[in-house]
Amino acid sequence: MTVATLMSLAARTAPKAKGVDTILVHILTGKEIQAVSNHLAETGERRRVSFFVRDSKNIRACDACVVIGAKGQSVAGINCGACGYASCEELTRECKKRKDRTTDFSGPNCAIRMTDLGIALGSAVKTAQVHNVDNRIMYSAGTAALFLGLLGKDCSVAYAIPLSVTGKNIFFDREPVK
Repeated sequence: MTVATLMSLAARTAPKAKGVDTILVHILTGKEIQAVSNHLAETGERRRVSFFVRDSKNIRACDACVVIGAKGQSVAGINCGACGYASCEELTRECKKRKDRTTDFSGPNCAIRMTDLGIALGSAVKTAQVHNVDNRIMYSAGTAALFLGLLGKDCSVAYAIPLSVTGKNIFFDREPVK
């Protein structure tokens, strides 16, 4: 838990575009870990996505899990066009049209905010590595945390970083995806 807290600190203090913090962080333990694992297994079976089922086993076996997400629909206001829209105003209008989440992540998202998310994730896993805690960034478990509402309604994209302290890294040499 000490390293998970330090990882959260690293994500929180990571540089952010224009100094605006749209990063959300949550540490999963106990029942939340089990809920994410269960959701992953069920989703993997229903959608026939075998790596979700495989990842559910890693989540169930982890000691803690740091979930980092972003309010990706909070625009940076620089009209860069990287999101695919001509202006931040156009992106905002498109986001308002899409009320229901039908995919793993809610889009469209501001590319600048997604870059901030990547920097926060990198800062967090660097912190785990410095403290010799095995970890792996997981798309799958991030989507489960979003579905379960663990980062709030404004979070549009999230990734999970499960942590393990054992004699062998449980996140490698896993069963192959079918």
